[in-house]
Amino acid sequence: MSVTEILAAVRKLGEKDKNEFLTGLGEIDFHDAWNRQIDTDIKAGKLDGLAEEALAEHRISA
Repeated sequence: MSVTEILAAVRKLGEKDKNEFLTGLGEIDFHDAWNRQIDTDIKAGKLDGLAEEALAEHRISA
């Protein structure tokens, strides 16, 4: 099911069901996926360049 289909289905819900949907949506931890992606990127070394750049800038300003 696509996001467009989900939105269309939600629009058809009655107020009680919309409120239940919103409550359920609020219980989803969307930041968990972000945290997992950051962890994966760190382990893969994708952020090493940014870390080096930040450290170098810190050394210059210190």
